[in-house]
Amino acid sequence: MKTLYLRIYLTVVAVLLLFALVSGWLLQRNIEHERIRVEASGNERLIAWGELLQNALPAVDAPRDEQSQALLEWSSRLRMPLALDDAQGRRIATSQAFARWIDGGVGPDGPVPPDELRPPPPEGVEPAPPGRPREARRPRPDDRLPDLVERRPPQRVALSDGRTLWVVRPSMLRPGGRGPDGRLLVPEPPFFMRGVGLLLTLGVLFVAVAGGAYPVVRRLTRRLETLKRGVETFGAGELHHRVDATGRDEIAALATSFNAAATRIESLVQANQSLLANASHELRSPLARLKMALAMLDTTPAERRGALKDEIERNIRELDALVEEVLLASRLDARHPRSRDGVDERVRDPVDVIALAAEEAARVDAVLELPDEADRAAAVPATLLGDERLLRRALRNLLENARRYGGAGAPELQLRRVGEWLELSVSDRGPGVPASQRERIFEPFYRLPGHAEQAGGVGLGLSLVRQIAQHHGGDVHCEPRAGGGSRFVLRLPIAP
Repeated sequence: MKTLYLRIYLTVVAVLLLFALVSGWLLQRNIEHERIRVEASGNERLIAWGELLQNALPAVDAPRDEQSQALLEWSSRLRMPLALDDAQGRRIATSQAFARWIDGGVGPDGPVPPDELRPPPPEGVEPAPPGRPREARRPRPDDRLPDLVERRPPQRVALSDGRTLWVVRPSMLRPGGRGPDGRLLVPEPPFFMRGVGLLLTLGVLFVAVAGGAYPVVRRLTRRLETLKRGVETFGAGELHHRVDATGRDEIAALATSFNAAATRIESLVQANQSLLANASHELRSPLARLKMALAMLDTTPAERRGALKDEIERNIRELDALVEEVLLASRLDARHPRSRDGVDERVRDPVDVIALAAEEAARVDAVLELPDEADRAAAVPATLLGDERLLRRALRNLLENARRYGGAGAPELQLRRVGEWLELSVSDRGPGVPASQRERIFEPFYRLPGHAEQAGGVGLGLSLVRQIAQHHGGDVHCEPRAGGGSRFVLRLPIAP
């Protein structure tokens, strides 16, 4: 059980860890996909800016100073580092922001002020003198110095007139960078997202997952251990022992199935023990009579030995019948697969029930009554699914019981159909069965008071009838008959 516990625990932890790794990988893939999408979108914008600037710049044959001035104006207006080459690759103009970007943020006259990247003042407004900031202007969120962003190589945009436009497009702000006013533009990532901190975070997460999985797995294996101990206790001989089946999960269902199987096994063992005890008791009488007859055989006069031999043969037949019925009862007690309609899978052969009833009725001189041919609702089916040998034994036991205890009148056998059932009723005019005894007479070896030695019998006949009926998906019961006597009704499902 400890091995199972470790296997389940390690499996849960491994699955959770794999889930975390796959989730991280998918997240990284998604981030990479978004980055590629943004890059593609930026490239499309660069091409559009190239077409816009080509239309806005002077023609290719215009003076270089005019082209240079126009490029610098557009670089200031777009707040983007730009450079322009002619068709031969000679540099026409370079904005100071582009030069500072290429040179590490330092131009020929030192750091370039942030006003370079701002649009020029409106018409009619004089720019502020060098070295003096404009009045009443607060720092804006878009005041960014190039050294606050990650440096990327300039991107080349080929213009249709042969010139080449160079553009520097920053990808993202650097973590920890500060603006001109000292504000932290992009905060540093937290400790648990960087380097050793990230490893420590993953370790703590793993420990938390393992710790959270432990009580779940331990509870599962503890219930399995409890079920195992219950099975061992039952196997040690305590057939009354049952396991706890509380809950609604698979383990509770397994415990419920075990309890049902244990109940079935206990009932079978008790039935076999009772059958063995009763059979041993019933064997004593014929064996004692046989022993006495054999002891008297040598001293009995010759003229009486014939009767003594007949007595011995009768006791032997009684012993043979008892053994046969005990064996049959034991076989019927065994559990066999059943179909959905409750019929034992071993008894699925078609049986001519009318012919069988006629043969058994003639054997004991019983009156056979069949439904009127005009009554189609009660018409007896031609065949019935079952075991002919067992059905014959059940019907014979009922008829023999009626002949033995039914008084002077002949037994009556009636067949009729009631819905999807076939009823075989055996009636007699005997003393009847008290209401309190009508179920007990179907117990093995039970006989009504005063019938213990009357007309033979060992008390297994009616018990076998019920077992045979149940193996065919039916049942049998006893009811009083109008005018006196008893009626035993054997109900069997009709073959589809």
